Amino acid sequence: MKTLLKSLPFALLLISTVLILGCTEEKKDATPWIPIFDGETLNGWIQKGGVAKYTVRDGCIVGTTVKKTPNSFLTSEKMYGDFILELEYKVDSSMNSGIQIRSNSFPYYHNGRVHGYQVEIDPSTRAWSAGIFDEARRGWLNPLDKNTQAQKAFKLHDWNHYRIEAIGDTLKTWINDVPAAYLIDDKTASGFIALQVHSIGGNKKEGTEIIWKNINILTDNLAKYSKKSPLTPIYTKNKLTVSEEKAGWEMLWDGKTTQGWKGAKLEEFPKNGWKIENGELTVLASDGAESAAGGDIVTNELFSDFELSVDFKLTPGANSGIKYYVDTELNKGAGSSIGLEYQILDDALHPDAKKGNHEGSRTVCSLYDLIKADPNKPMKAIGEWNTAYISSINNHVEHWLNGIKVLEYERKSPEYLKLVSESKYKKWPNFGELEKGQLLLQDHGNKVSFKNIKINRAPKK
Repeated sequence: MKTLLKSLPFALLLISTVLILGCTEEKKDATPWIPIFDGETLNGWIQKGGVAKYTVRDGCIVGTTVKKTPNSFLTSEKMYGDFILELEYKVDSSMNSGIQIRSNSFPYYHNGRVHGYQVEIDPSTRAWSAGIFDEARRGWLNPLDKNTQAQKAFKLHDWNHYRIEAIGDTLKTWINDVPAAYLIDDKTASGFIALQVHSIGGNKKEGTEIIWKNINILTDNLAKYSKKSPLTPIYTKNKLTVSEEKAGWEMLWDGKTTQGWKGAKLEEFPKNGWKIENGELTVLASDGAESAAGGDIVTNELFSDFELSVDFKLTPGANSGIKYYVDTELNKGAGSSIGLEYQILDDALHPDAKKGNHEGSRTVCSLYDLIKADPNKPMKAIGEWNTAYISSINNHVEHWLNGIKVLEYERKSPEYLKLVSESKYKKWPNFGELEKGQLLLQDHGNKVSFKNIKINRAPKK
């Protein structure tokens, strides 16, 4: 017994030493995280959208559902471009929610509706938590239907940890250290971070909660701290989204070849004047003349009712256009083929912006020489990508830019026919009245690039 007592202090010392050494050797997170929630107040955050309740409790942000209100967002006042974000959350099993990143709210966009990338919080049996959704725009971009490990990683009625990396056009997510999403997409480069409380229907219980804590961000030396993901990335460039596939959209250009297109006055694609590179279809600069280099290109197919979406990028002073209901037989001589035109133009530098049968009817997004687009159109800076959308359904035509409608008209209506009769198009019989026609991208002698060219040939009427 005495021997045992004598050896006890030495044994305790040995155990203590082992424990101390073990703690010393434990890896610590040396990442210089910056908290964007102070744990006590909502300073640095503002609410947008609906009126769900946001409070601070026990060092956490608590979001509580409220009936009869749209989606609510607690948004960071600061805007972020490239960053790495980590946070924890715990969510009621009946709720859907998400973390908005690179998101925005503009007065012109659906009355300020919050839109942008959302890292999903999905406690349902679908289990797509940490997938990437495009809120109020394109829908699902990176669902988790093929990532069972990430689906299993979500912990119901417990804290979950997210890591979100947004660096350049690359978005990566992890849920509880399990790789979840890996997306290559360049739609939006910067915006706020937001915590969503989803709207609830009549059968949902008001007052359910989602709780967030330990919200930390890193914006410097991102290459040093970025983690590799073993997942195969999902590319959205020249690809259909999940929502587009379900709605019947098709790619009108494959992003690689000239398949489906030819010269407007040729039986094949032009041998010069156009370039395909890095998933972009570019008409090259020549002398600024209309169809004097490679010439316009048109679809092999003809279209009746349709929805068309095209991303375009202008260079300074450039002029081009997207034409529809084109009849290449109408003009066999010099110049462009004849059809209705969604104008593409640098309004600030190109003189055409001040011309037209009606003042401003040659500005960007206008129905060329006939109807002026809304002057408050959300045109991005020259050199950035813009999205043109044209729909023609039962002769009702709309031009949109970056998700906002900028004009509409009724093809073949008395008002339309009067506009044509007063324009330079009056010499072309039945101008713009074809039941079916080709789609055209214009060569106007200036460098303009196109990508993500998509068609829905059977839109809902």
